[in-house]
Amino acid sequence: MVSYDRIAKLSLERGFYFPSSEIYSNAPAGFWEYGPNGNNIKNKFIELWRRELVRRDDMVEIDGAQIMAKNVFVASGHIDNFSDPVIVCGKCKSILRADKYILEKTGINVPERMSNNEMDKILNQYNLKCPKCGLLFQKSEQFNMMFKVGIGPNNDEAYLRPETCQSIFVDFNRIFKIMRGKLPFPIAQVGKSFRNEVAPRQSLLRLREFYQAEIEIFCNPNQLDTISKFDEIQDTTLTIMEGTKVKKLTAKEALDTKIIPNKLIAYYLSILNEFYEKTGIDMNQTRFRKLSDQEKAFYATIAFDFEFNTSVGWLELVACNYRSNFDLSQHSKISKEKMEIMDPVTNEKVLPHVFELSLGIDRSIYSILEQSFKEDYENNRVVLKLKPYLAPVLAAILPLVKKPELEEIAKNIYYNLKKDFDIYYDGSGSIGRRYRRLEEIGVPFAITVDYDTPNDRTVTIRDRDTMEQRRIEIKDLKSFFEKNRTP
Repeated sequence: MVSYDRIAKLSLERGFYFPSSEIYSNAPAGFWEYGPNGNNIKNKFIELWRRELVRRDDMVEIDGAQIMAKNVFVASGHIDNFSDPVIVCGKCKSILRADKYILEKTGINVPERMSNNEMDKILNQYNLKCPKCGLLFQKSEQFNMMFKVGIGPNNDEAYLRPETCQSIFVDFNRIFKIMRGKLPFPIAQVGKSFRNEVAPRQSLLRLREFYQAEIEIFCNPNQLDTISKFDEIQDTTLTIMEGTKVKKLTAKEALDTKIIPNKLIAYYLSILNEFYEKTGIDMNQTRFRKLSDQEKAFYATIAFDFEFNTSVGWLELVACNYRSNFDLSQHSKISKEKMEIMDPVTNEKVLPHVFELSLGIDRSIYSILEQSFKEDYENNRVVLKLKPYLAPVLAAILPLVKKPELEEIAKNIYYNLKKDFDIYYDGSGSIGRRYRRLEEIGVPFAITVDYDTPNDRTVTIRDRDTMEQRRIEIKDLKSFFEKNRTP
């Protein structure tokens, strides 16, 4: 397995991602930027998500505000509950994330809902000290991760959203009405969220500003086993971890054995699983981990984390939470607005429950890069074996040598195709060196204009993965690319 450091080095050198404001020594940690190649992959990943989940399931998509009123987060519970445990050294004032420090020093995995008193007992039991000055830690405390902002001349209190879903909840009634919705009614959103992490680290894996793709499925709690589309996915194989046991089950088997409680959850976990198969990651290294009561978020009654096994350990890519009616009931209580709707299928008034798929885009991008990275020692090359529809560039147009006749044809091909495809022109350096540059950023095809091209109007297509070459007529390039950019 390739190391995290190797992916970080490649990403910096090839413009996938890099630290924000890196020319300044006082640039804060936890903020990273996508370069041209990384941004292209991110956009194509989002488009694949839309294709395989949003459009497949007839979801609607919104784009909500990033700054929202304080009352939104009073209702959601973030003001009171959205915090991480920290320990502060009384001497040097170093601040550490308590649960991560305990795990590092003792191997004890601190669950989501462990109290500060319980953590303090572990700190004392293991005699944990400040790594800088050696002073014993006394008590842990909670650090709220919300980013507070002031609006207008009166500095009115508001917050950057820590997740994209709250705008979906507060807009639900309006969207359901104007879209003439019926339950289950999924609403999707892609955008940035903001969390004031205590110790952001490892580039895209723990950020203070990050991308999410969230889907909130509003449903009638009395109709969770009436999902007609369940038959489409009942044979989908899922890897599920419950406690310490890991099983491979079909969606139907997981439902029959009650590991998954109802058809609605089974259906959405299955189409999420099918989506990640299309990204190219090794599905044998993934699992849905069913969370215990202590691990679940405060709003969740049932929770699965979709995880991928990376060089830095199991990484949560998607939080799959059954939030019951927590969100709508809380927003109704604080806003004094009624959130019930009439279910047109059952003709009953209902306060919908919600099942969510909260996907971390940045972590998913990292996982795809790590999975795709291959070192071909036999041919002395580094290759990113990205799926063609996720590659930052679909193909490069290369004149074999610097001859005006070949360069003119190559540039004409480039100009004729660049409006429809992500095409790159490279006429500098030896052909072998150009191949290597392209392979490092995952370009699946190289199109070479050579000495035969002016006579027979054909070019050579070189496949990135196999290095095989074949001839194709210039007029057939567009249909070739159309076929290979589609999942």
